[in-house]
Amino acid sequence: MASATTMPAAASASRTLGRDLLGLALIACVGLAGYWLFPDNLAFLTRVISVALLVLSLDLIVGYCGIASLGQGALYGAGAYAAGIACVHGITDPVLLILIGAAAGAVMGLLMGTIMLRAHGLPQLVLSIAIVQLLHEAANKASSITGGSDGLSGMSPAPLFGLFEFDLWGRSAYLFGLGLFLIVFAVLRFVTRSPFGMVCRGLKEDPLRISALGIYAFPVLLKMFVISGAVAGMGGALAAIATQVVGLDSVSFEISANALVMLVLGGIGHLYGALIGTVIFMALEHVVAAINPFHWMTLVGAVLIAIVLFAPRGLSGTLDELVRLLTRDRWRAGR
Repeated sequence: MASATTMPAAASASRTLGRDLLGLALIACVGLAGYWLFPDNLAFLTRVISVALLVLSLDLIVGYCGIASLGQGALYGAGAYAAGIACVHGITDPVLLILIGAAAGAVMGLLMGTIMLRAHGLPQLVLSIAIVQLLHEAANKASSITGGSDGLSGMSPAPLFGLFEFDLWGRSAYLFGLGLFLIVFAVLRFVTRSPFGMVCRGLKEDPLRISALGIYAFPVLLKMFVISGAVAGMGGALAAIATQVVGLDSVSFEISANALVMLVLGGIGHLYGALIGTVIFMALEHVVAAINPFHWMTLVGAVLIAIVLFAPRGLSGTLDELVRLLTRDRWRAGR
C-alpha cells in the first residue's frame, strides 16, 4: 500500500525535475545563442542578466510572499556598491566580489525586511520607497566612499579563475553572468518548491489559516527577504564587475519601479515570468530607443498597456493558459 501511494508522488517529482532541467537547458541554449548572434551587444546582454537577477529577487517577495515593494533597488545598489568598494580596495577576484555583493544585499534585506514587515499594504509600499530614497541620498552624500554623483570608478576585476580577462567586448563578463544566473535560478526553483516556499505562498494566499497552524509569519517572510536581498545583491555585483563603474542609478527608485513593471509584464509568482518580462522589456526599450530616441517611452508605454490589458496574468501566465487549453483540446480529441 505504501509503495502504491508513493509511486504517483515519485512520478510527479520526476516530471517536475525533468521540466526544470529542460527549462535550465533552454535558458542556457538561448544564452549561448545570444553570445554567438550578438557579439557586439554582450555588454547590454550582461546588463539584462544583472537586471533579471533583480527582478527574480523582487518576485520572491512580491509573487511568493505578497509583500508590496518599490524599493528593491536598495538591495541591488547595496550589492553593487559593496562589490565596487571591495574591488577598489584590493579584493579583485570576481567570484569573491559576487559573494560580497550577495552578503551586502542579504544584510540590507534583513534591515529592510525588519522595517517593512512591521506594516502592511500601502504603508509597506511607502516604507520601501522611503528606504531606497534614503539609501540613494546616503550614497550621494558619502562621495568620499561611493564617488557620489560622479560614480565609483577605478575598479579592475582580476581574470576569472585566473584565465579569462574582463575585456572591452564583455565576453568573459557575459559568460560569467550567464553561469551565475543558471545557478541562482536552479537554487530558487528548489527554494520556491520546498516546504519553506509553500509556507510563503500560503502566507500570501491565506495568512489566517497559516497562523492557525502555529506558524509565525514574521520570521518566515524575513528569511525570504534575506534570500531576496542576496539575489539582488549578486545582480548589483555582476553589474559592477561588468561595467567597472557603480553609479547612483544602481540604487534608485527608477530601477525599482522598472523591476516591478518587468515582473508584472512577465507574470508575478513565476520565476520564468520574471526572466521573460526582463528580456522583453529591456529588448523593447533597447530597440525602440534606437529607432526613436525622443518618443521611445511613449511607444514602450503603449505596448506595455496593451500587454497588461490583454494578458492580465502576464506573458508567462498567458502562455501557461494557452498550453493548458491546447492540452485539454488534444485530450478531448483523443477520446
